[in-house]
Amino acid sequence: MITQLIATSAAVEIAERRGTYPGAGVYAGRPHAVMQRAFIALKTSNMLAFLTGFVEPVLFLLAFGYGLGGLVGGIDAQGQDLSYAAFIAPALLASSAMNGAIFDSTYNVYFKMHYGRIYQGMLSTSLGPLDVALGEIGWAMLRGATYAVGFMSVTAVFGLVPTWWALLTIPAAVLIAFAFSAIGMAFTSYMTSFQQLNWLNFWLLPMFLFSGTFFPISSYPGWLQPVIEVTPLAQAVEMVRSIWFGQFDLGLAVNILYFVAISVVGASLTTRRLTALFLR
Repeated sequence: MITQLIATSAAVEIAERRGTYPGAGVYAGRPHAVMQRAFIALKTSNMLAFLTGFVEPVLFLLAFGYGLGGLVGGIDAQGQDLSYAAFIAPALLASSAMNGAIFDSTYNVYFKMHYGRIYQGMLSTSLGPLDVALGEIGWAMLRGATYAVGFMSVTAVFGLVPTWWALLTIPAAVLIAFAFSAIGMAFTSYMTSFQQLNWLNFWLLPMFLFSGTFFPISSYPGWLQPVIEVTPLAQAVEMVRSIWFGQFDLGLAVNILYFVAISVVGASLTTRRLTALFLR
């Protein structure tokens, strides 16, 4: 009873303090509370599913980088003659950041939104829709970034990390994960049935196969190359490869701005959708 009174008093204090802030109806400055809840849920029920995200890019590296790579031989890319495994390693790191973020911000978010009714409960507290959006996007971002760190550790063991510059791909993976999680959550907010999420694979699989992950984009027909180059994963792969091999140029700045823009648009749209869905 005493614990409940203390918690209630704390909630009232937060709500009163929040009421004096500009934009108090949208943001309470507490997205960390949403991330804390996700971490507790992870420890109690989702750890195995979380850990499987480490395995997939490693399997692709072994099967394609060393299996198919034995048939392909060397490949001329990034101004260097690379082994096939060295060529696809940074692309798989970008893909792992994308996959970890996008699946956490779509399937998991849809369950919380429509079955668990988690967000209704959150928004009845001092939290605002921007807190929920940033908290969920931030958690998905951490998942994608964690996969990227784990995969980089594997590539280092295989001797595929060429320079110390490659460590900067971790912040790049964080940016990629944040952008994809923002897109994913905004996308999910429009879904009205679980089956509609199958459209996600309709877009993700072609991006994974054709975004320069396994072959240089220059190997595709000329009319198709500009289409591929503007896709999010192609931009991610290009950004990570440039940093991985220590090539810093204007193209890298364009890649970074591309993902900053997606992050801002995705987070803004998610906030508006949460407001429209649960605070009407």
